[in-house]
Amino acid sequence: MDPDDNRRDWAERTGDFSPAYYAEIGPNEVSNTLASVFDYYVPEKAAILEVGCSSGRHLAHLLDDGYTNLTGIDINDESFDVMAERHPKLAATGTFRTGAIEDVLPEFPDDTFDVVYSVETLQHIHPDNEWVFEEICRVASDLVITGENEGNSPRRGRGDEKVSYVHDDFPLYYRNWKRVFSDLGLAQLVCEPSKRDTVRVFRVL
Repeated sequence: MDPDDNRRDWAERTGDFSPAYYAEIGPNEVSNTLASVFDYYVPEKAAILEVGCSSGRHLAHLLDDGYTNLTGIDINDESFDVMAERHPKLAATGTFRTGAIEDVLPEFPDDTFDVVYSVETLQHIHPDNEWVFEEICRVASDLVITGENEGNSPRRGRGDEKVSYVHDDFPLYYRNWKRVFSDLGLAQLVCEPSKRDTVRVFRVL
């Protein structure tokens, strides 16, 4: 799958793994881990960006915990219609942009956000667009947080494969996230595996 097809698939997705799908699931174990990380490392006044926010289940969880300076990017414009229905307070108070992160992130100045985080989004970035990881570091002044599938499932990420296909549908690219962001000059502070994803916290040096 080439980068344009990959982005188009997520921009037009309905059904499984769509904004409505994630809104129905609601906050999960990763949401709770993120909340614990934020409680320890992040002041409530921090400027926070979620890359690939979908309909806002993780951001809504942070809003409930007192974080109000929230921004989200998602490629699927249905995300924000679903958000307005399921999380109206978040939709009314946050700042949201529709578009591919490869297009939107370069528009932000350096150090725009105290914290940039992403859950199950960076793992779908096409290898041709890995430059976007550097953009994430550029716009983050303090922390970068990832919550990606690193082979927590017994059938994925355990061998030498670089990519698998979820339901024979869309690609999931396996990367060593500690190495990715360490090579970009960040220091890993936390690594917390869950049943599905691994949450990593990196500090910008």
